[in-house]
Amino acid sequence: MISAQINGFHVRSFDALTTHELYEILRARADVFVGEEKILYPDADGLDYKSLHVFCTDPTGKVTAYLRMFLKEDEPGTVQMGRVLTRVHGTGAGRKLLNAGIQAARECLDAREIYVESQKHAEGFYAKAGFEVTSEDFIEAGIPHVQMRLML
Repeated sequence: MISAQINGFHVRSFDALTTHELYEILRARADVFVGEEKILYPDADGLDYKSLHVFCTDPTGKVTAYLRMFLKEDEPGTVQMGRVLTRVHGTGAGRKLLNAGIQAARECLDAREIYVESQKHAEGFYAKAGFEVTSEDFIEAGIPHVQMRLML
């Protein structure tokens, strides 16, 4: 069980999440991906159980920034990061979240590399943190994506 704090972000394995935290995480994912971005996808994909959840909350407990990561199958030392979201745009929360996620991957999962499937419009966001494109564009849930990797 992992439960830590990194730069103001909660870092928790699934079994360390409270029911309130889990509910707020799922609510944030639905609000952003389904509500804001109009993406219809199977969010309950079973990967949350093996994921490390990195998030921050406002004073009421509402999740304001979130990502999850897990060890990538068949790639020892590689962590796959996804479900990256912020509800407070233009505040730098996304950059802080990504930095906390990278640090958590190093410290909690002993990662040597991070893999993401970025929405094409977010490619620059990841590139600023050092991620490099490693694939051609592809469509996921009706949205152009690209694979990116960061060597740690």
